[in-house]
Amino acid sequence: MILFGARSDLPLKNDATSRFLPWLIAPMVFLCSIALAGTIILYGMIGRWDRDVSGTLTVEIAAAPGDAQTSAEQTRAKVEAAIRILSDTPGVIQARALSQDQLSALLAPWLGKTDLLREMPLPALIDVTISPGHGPDLDALSARLDKAVEGASIDDHRVWLSRLIGLSRAIAGLAVAVVVIIAGATSATVIYATRTGMAVHREVIDVLHLIGATDDYIARQFADRAFSLALKGGVLGLLLNIPILGGLGFFGLHRLQGGFLGDLSLPFLGWIGVAVLPAAAAFLAMLTARLTVHATLARMV
Repeated sequence: MILFGARSDLPLKNDATSRFLPWLIAPMVFLCSIALAGTIILYGMIGRWDRDVSGTLTVEIAAAPGDAQTSAEQTRAKVEAAIRILSDTPGVIQARALSQDQLSALLAPWLGKTDLLREMPLPALIDVTISPGHGPDLDALSARLDKAVEGASIDDHRVWLSRLIGLSRAIAGLAVAVVVIIAGATSATVIYATRTGMAVHREVIDVLHLIGATDDYIARQFADRAFSLALKGGVLGLLLNIPILGGLGFFGLHRLQGGFLGDLSLPFLGWIGVAVLPAAAAFLAMLTARLTVHATLARMV
């Protein structure tokens, strides 16, 4: 039996059927990196929303009618009455009224920093911290506030937050499904290219078998070739995506800072995850090609 080294006895480098493989892998890695980065950013947003909103609620008190001074005095009295009720409610840890500057800061991302906000009859807001495990009875608390404070209403963040998180998780799940579909499409592409290459080089494979080459040796040559081509395509797809992710992070940092969405930049570990996608695609192609060759040769026996 002839001992085979690392050199290739199959003319795969001159095989025109596999030259298109990098150009198919590149857009797949491009789409996969976008889906993966979007999933990571989305889960980061969900975590921030949960940390910022969990264990809190807001009491809103409509501005009292009348001139500015009268309205401010009546609204201040309503706020003090509401805080007394909240402080006496079991499950409420703290209740504090937001100042005019804090209200303006909350509205600034949407309305801009303008003196017009100080002239508008803004409602008073009370930030309430509740016990996460033993919160107050919101129905009973709402009834007490309605009876004692005219124009008071409770905004329970958990209601809309749970819906928003559910929607975000569904979108993230869809992105994960896209990654799985892309991985399947990559495998199918490699299978097609490998089978086509085996058909083209069928006579050479038969000769190698006659002189003692094993199935594993032949499979290794196809696998190494698939690894090289997929890695080239994966790196190309990643390079095309870097400006997009960098631009998204820059936009999120400088345009949406302090807003509801927060920081849209990809974290460091997220960049590492995206960076390994070309290698992951290459290893997937190598494994797929190897298994395809073994399965095809087994049917040829």
